[in-house]
Amino acid sequence: MLKKQYLKSKPVCKVTFSLPTFAAEGAQEVKVLGDFNDWSWENGITMKAKKDEYQAVAELEPGRNYQFRYLIDKTYWENDHQADAYVPSGVQGVENSVVVVEAATTTAKPAKAKPAKKAAPKKATAKAKTAPKKKTAKKSAGKDDLKKIEGIGPKIAGLFSEAGITTFEGLATAKKSQLKEILEAAGPRYKMHDPTTWAKQAKLAAAGKWDELDKLQQELKGGKRKKK
Repeated sequence: MLKKQYLKSKPVCKVTFSLPTFAAEGAQEVKVLGDFNDWSWENGITMKAKKDEYQAVAELEPGRNYQFRYLIDKTYWENDHQADAYVPSGVQGVENSVVVVEAATTTAKPAKAKPAKKAAPKKATAKAKTAPKKKTAKKSAGKDDLKKIEGIGPKIAGLFSEAGITTFEGLATAKKSQLKEILEAAGPRYKMHDPTTWAKQAKLAAAGKWDELDKLQQELKGGKRKKK
């Protein structure tokens, strides 16, 4: 699992890498290896064992995509099952995880430009009438951002889309057995995911109950209930 924080004090992105403990059960040492440390065990970032996950932090330069994997005891490799993307590693049948660190955009400039648009309210009325048409066009596309559901990353969202599940409502009404079949069919990398809470989350999202969804997601870790 990846978390990103773009620092204001310097031009870097603070990326937190997380690997569930069950993915490296009994491990003595787990490290993050990738483009940012030349895939070297010696230079690898040691992951600290938390309650239910291994965790490590790296400061990466924005505007790049970085390939990485988790190496367990110098022997076993694991991918991040909620990575931004996956690419062939060069070894047949093996993929590397990818973290996308977007270029730091100068958000201050667009913010200053907004008042200029407000200065011409009369001209804006003609455009305002056409705005509802754009909104209805988005609804008719019949797609929601399933990545807003805790536990669903870009890859799993793509698998569900291919299976015809493209909306929060569709996910909310899907049977757990159906979701598990989709995950299992995609391979062992996805079989480990537990979709138990996804339907409940999707139901709240479909109803626009974002505050309730946020409260529920605070009780989850990777889409599953946190262990007390």
